[in-house]
Amino acid sequence: MRSLKTITLAVFAFALFSCGGDKKTDSIPNASSDGAAATEAPATPAAVDPATYDPKRGLGPHENIDVSKFDPAMAAAGKKIAEVKCTSCHKPTEEKLVGPGWKGVTKRQTPEWIMNFISNPDPMIDVDPELQKQLELCLVRMPNQGLNEKDAREVLEYMREIDGAK
Repeated sequence: MRSLKTITLAVFAFALFSCGGDKKTDSIPNASSDGAAATEAPATPAAVDPATYDPKRGLGPHENIDVSKFDPAMAAAGKKIAEVKCTSCHKPTEEKLVGPGWKGVTKRQTPEWIMNFISNPDPMIDVDPELQKQLELCLVRMPNQGLNEKDAREVLEYMREIDGAK
């Protein structure tokens, strides 16, 4: 019985801390000029001047995302990723769970903004006034789920499907 309590406590502690917490790091790899391995650079509130922040694009490497054609296979892959990494906090409806519902997000935000945010949320939360308002409502920072470019694009396509893309 004691080992069952210990295991239960360990699982609870893992679940509590596995969703990120208040870690403020920029996990976008920085390539060095000599082609050496990428490293992670810490993000600081001073790292981005809010006056130069582009609210249509956000912060990150994603720009000019072509969403002219809907890809059902990509959306299906995005749904699988979302079921593992996103749906514990987000619903595909307008209803708020921990975070806001996804219905309508692709109508309110550009594809570039969405991909930059879901692949590296911390720097954008620090400077984006709309994200700061969401944080006040939700009371929880979105954790970095470690989505690579392909994963982020697939999740974006799933979000587009939720919003009626065909």
